[in-house]
Amino acid sequence: MRKLTMSLLGVMSSCLAILPATAQQADSNLQLPDAKPGECYAKVITPARFETRTEEVVVQEPSERIETQEAEYETVEEQITVKEASQDFDVTPTAFERETEVVETRAAEMLWRSGSGDSGQPANPDTVEQIARSGVDTDAVKPGDCFVEYYTEAQYRTESVRVLIKEATQSIEIVPAVYETVDERVVIKEASSEVVDVPAVYRTVSESVLVEPARSVWQNDCGLIEQVDNATGEVMCLVEVPARYETLTKTVLDKPASTKTINIPAEYQTVKVEKLVSPAREERVDVPAEYTTVDRQVKVSDPTFFWLAKDEQADANAIATGREICLDERPAESVDVVREIVSSEAVATPREVPAQIESIAVQRLLTPASERRIQIPARTKTVSSQVEIAPAKVEWVQVLCQVNMTRDIITRLQEALKREGYDPGPIDGFVGQGTLRAMEAYQAAEGINAGGGITLELLKHLNVES
Repeated sequence: MRKLTMSLLGVMSSCLAILPATAQQADSNLQLPDAKPGECYAKVITPARFETRTEEVVVQEPSERIETQEAEYETVEEQITVKEASQDFDVTPTAFERETEVVETRAAEMLWRSGSGDSGQPANPDTVEQIARSGVDTDAVKPGDCFVEYYTEAQYRTESVRVLIKEATQSIEIVPAVYETVDERVVIKEASSEVVDVPAVYRTVSESVLVEPARSVWQNDCGLIEQVDNATGEVMCLVEVPARYETLTKTVLDKPASTKTINIPAEYQTVKVEKLVSPAREERVDVPAEYTTVDRQVKVSDPTFFWLAKDEQADANAIATGREICLDERPAESVDVVREIVSSEAVATPREVPAQIESIAVQRLLTPASERRIQIPARTKTVSSQVEIAPAKVEWVQVLCQVNMTRDIITRLQEALKREGYDPGPIDGFVGQGTLRAMEAYQAAEGINAGGGITLELLKHLNVES
């Protein structure tokens, strides 16, 4: 038993180990993690994890097959209605009777008019207010009552007033200017200058001008002198043609055209001139204002206007303006309207019209066309595939090793297993068969990966600190 325990501890203290993916992870990089004294880590390759997935794949969609059967007929004689029976109507028209109704076209109303009778014009509302201000209760006035306007003249007094009829002013007397006659030399034409054109001067010059330069030309009329054997008869000679000149007479500018300025002296004339000795002047004389005395009427009071009932006597100093207004009652207006009232409604009396029937050959359906649909189910195939759910990786994981797997930890492990109801055998700090069976039973019950023996996950589940 001790040999088995030492062998197990030797495996767990190995420098490199391949542990399952459930071992506690320390770091995802490949450098050693920061660890506390007593902790051990191993670089492990966690293989990729796969799961098998089963899928039903449709290899042929469901469909159906249709079988058809034609309809069957028999020919029979049949009475056919070519025109259905119907109804026609005899119509008795609507009968009316007349009645007369009086319709009011304008309601009766009370109206103030200027003057009496329908010929009077509507009175101004301001006039009705003036009557009310004269002490008349216009709301109590009855139709046919009339009112007359009176006034009392304005009052004046006579005053004497001194009135200006001509304002004060000044009269002006003119003293004429005084002149003396003298002889004076007057410029009748001012001095000036005149620009005169001086024409250009030319001279005639004769000059020999080259018309055609000297040149050499080939000629075929040379006047052959030497006899040449086997000559073709064609002889060309290069002849010098001398230059040709012509005498050209041309006019050359000797002196260009120009201008010259000629001064023209001023012209004078002696005339008689009247020189001012003293200018004309004015002399002002005051003219006093003129007044007259007039009598004028000064208003003491304005005219007073008031209204009295037509049958009421006015004061002796009251004067009638001639304006009169009356309250008239305009009767309602109406028209006679003749309307037609239905005495009896129009009536339609039905009259039967028989149907029209003919005999014809008819194909009567014995058996209708039909179809039979045959369902063809879909065909499927079960396909299993491995799907990667976690990739493979290399990492450092914390493991138990000989440094931290002491007899004290094994003792506390045995005590924890016993406390959980799993008998480890003697609690002696050694991993025996009883301890191994108890660990396997607890790991299976808790769903913990066995990991080949004691693991950090097992110790954590049992709250045993390493």
